[in-house]
This record gives sequence, structure tokens and C-alpha cells, in this order.
Amino acid sequence: MGPFLATFVYFVISVVIVLIGLFIFENMTRKYKDMDEVKKGNQAVALSISGKIVGICIVLAFAIYNSTHIYETLIWGAYGVVLQLIAYVLFDLFTRTFSVEEQLLKNNVAVGTISMGVSIGLAFVIGASIT
Repeated sequence: MGPFLATFVYFVISVVIVLIGLFIFENMTRKYKDMDEVKKGNQAVALSISGKIVGICIVLAFAIYNSTHIYETLIWGAYGVVLQLIAYVLFDLFTRTFSVEEQLLKNNVAVGTISMGVSIGLAFVIGASIT
């Protein structure tokens, strides 16, 4: 496959995986809908979503760097989304004194920033483990 075609295929795969990841995250949130909150100007939710997008893309970048076949990128991308989901659930569990979801709904930018940091930071760890 030529480099231009390969780039396009990886681009399409990445967009699809990010959209699937966002769809799954959207359905995990019970107290609000992500895009409705973004439309309202909720910066905390926007930061959290941005972290998820960047995090998934970081994992995909490592997968593309280290995969010899497109199907490997698909597998690692899907696995990366699952691990990002686990990271988000753990983040919510470890903040016992408050609900991350409720704080994001209240536009708590500090919680949104930490959520973003968790997603991006763990994406580097996940990505670095792809060999």
C-alpha cells in the first residue's frame, strides 16, 4: 500500500476509533450528555472530552508507530479505548469525597483539568507499552 493511501487509511481508522470511544464515554455518563454540556459552554466537560480525544489519539499514534499491519492498529486502538475507560472509572472511584461526573456537570474546571491530565498521562503509559 502506498504511503498516501496508508496515511488515509490510518486517518480513517483513527477517526472511527475516536468517535466510538466518545460514543462509549457519552453513554457512560448518566447525569448529562457531553455535547449538550459543551453547547452550554461547560469548560470542565470540554476539558475532560479533550483529554479523552488526545488520550485515544496518543495510543493510536503509538499503535501506528509499532504496528506492521493495519489490523494491529485496530486491536491496539480498541484496547487503548478500553484502558482509557478503565482509567476514567478508577479516577471516579479514587475521588471518594466527590463524584467526578457531578463536578463536571457543575463546570468544576479543576476536576475537568485533572480528568484531562489523567487521560493524557495514562495514554502515554499505555502507548509506551505497545511494542
